[in-house]
Amino acid sequence: MSKRLKELHEEITLRLNGVVESPRREAELLLMAYLQKDQLYFITHQDDFIDDNDPRLFEWIEKRSRNVPLEYLTNRVSFYSREFYIDEGALIPRPETEHLVDEVLSRVPADDVITIVEVGIGSGIISILLALHLPQARLIAVDISPKALAVARRNIEAFGLSDRIELREGDLLSCIDEKIDLLVSNPPYIAHDAPLESNLSYEPQNALFGGDVGDEIIQRLLDEVYKRRIPMFACEMGYDQRIKVQEYLKSFAVQSLDFYTDYASFDRGFILKI
Repeated sequence: MSKRLKELHEEITLRLNGVVESPRREAELLLMAYLQKDQLYFITHQDDFIDDNDPRLFEWIEKRSRNVPLEYLTNRVSFYSREFYIDEGALIPRPETEHLVDEVLSRVPADDVITIVEVGIGSGIISILLALHLPQARLIAVDISPKALAVARRNIEAFGLSDRIELREGDLLSCIDEKIDLLVSNPPYIAHDAPLESNLSYEPQNALFGGDVGDEIIQRLLDEVYKRRIPMFACEMGYDQRIKVQEYLKSFAVQSLDFYTDYASFDRGFILKI
């Protein structure tokens, strides 16, 4: 059996109504991914007949109606105007993290020959974008999760950066002996008892929760920065962790500590220079 694209769009929209914030748009994105077509095709082929008996399409609709993230169903995520592979082994990149990339690029000249280490590479988006914009930089990316490293490796290979980004499995900087010029991280920073939206239950928990309070991993990274004398540290954080970071750094000599905000004007990260 088949239905016109516009009819199928309406049916999926109804299934997602009350589950997702923008059911009509998500139904459109789901169908475009299923058909492997762009938005122009979707708009201009509304009367085309589509086979709606495909088990894959049925499975996607059923899972999305249970709030399984759309990105995990389509294995696609957009970040910094580029498309990346994603699956349940890695945290889904958020638009807010684009600010972290921007803050680094605004401070590092494109021709700098430096060693950059990213802790918690996840899907690989940060290291990949830094490698693309900083062609002279050497990057080492670490994650404690083999599943996340597998996702990152797939993206790194797709962008042809396997010779620029070295992947290592380990806890924070335990597998790094090299001198580090710049440390970058979007670490877990949510408290264990914090209430979460239902869709977050499908994402890797070790990439979300930073400890009982939430900022424990950030503090461990700050300790490493001072122990290893890393000149610059760029880090994402929770919207309510600015004062905690400032308090923790009171006993350290700081050259500069700059906080930045996200699209909603919430505190979202900092750049530390020592």
